[in-house]
Amino acid sequence: QVQLEESGGGLVQAGGSLRLSCAASGRTLSNYYMGWFRQAPGKDREFVAGIRWSGIISYYTDSVKGRFTISRGNAEMTVYLQMNSLKAEDTAVYCCAAGSTGQYSRGFASRAESYNFWGQGTQVTVSS
Repeated sequence: QVQLEESGGGLVQAGGSLRLSCAASGRTLSNYYMGWFRQAPGKDREFVAGIRWSGIISYYTDSVKGRFTISRGNAEMTVYLQMNSLKAEDTAVYCCAAGSTGQYSRGFASRAESYNFWGQGTQVTVSS
């Protein structure tokens, strides 16, 4: 089992920045891929970014490219989502997820069913 815990959400003005963290525990994540998803009120869950634990391959949804960066810590088993130039439409609950099966690709990373473990989520609210 893998336990995931997000932190770093909050209220920020449009144009501001936040860094989300996802701390993993339970087993080594050396062969895992990680993802960030978000869900706004009344909307479907949306893929935001994904990364192989090796950190070499990462993917982003088009709406956050150039503004968000996914990265991993080295020894802390933590994945980060640096969010810059935040917009009101980024307001959502952000969840991290982990998975270990399947061939990693952009399409694969963007599907929620590709992930086996999920955190509870952290609220991000961007005021305009």
